[in-house]
Amino acid sequence: MLELAAVGPRDVVYDLGCGDGRIVIEAAQRYGARGVCVDIDPQRIAEARANAAAAGVAERIAFRQENLLDTELAGASVVTLFLSLDMNLKLKPRLERELASGARIVSHWHRMGDWRPERTISVDEAGRSRQVFLWVKR
Repeated sequence: MLELAAVGPRDVVYDLGCGDGRIVIEAAQRYGARGVCVDIDPQRIAEARANAAAAGVAERIAFRQENLLDTELAGASVVTLFLSLDMNLKLKPRLERELASGARIVSHWHRMGDWRPERTISVDEAGRSRQVFLWVKR
């Protein structure tokens, strides 16, 4: 997902529904990006925070325990999603409204309704192939 979005050191990567924080941690470690982990579950935020500290990148990441539908997105240059189609569609108007031109949105497995992706790749994992989609805000 990060490779597809061409993440770099100037990026701020928001992972909505971050779980254990692995995507934002990788963005900070490998690409020098800053990140924001968002999850409604306090246990997942605690886990993401601990994982970031263990990886030595906690100072590059903000942690927000909140509903991803309420998260302010204006600071994001990259938004990563591994949600459901329904959740993607709920987020779509906010992504259109709040993200700056040039921001990238990457979704694992689920599309964004009628948005036409800039690129689509297939990822093979455990014998299953899943698509990852990239959109660039215009």
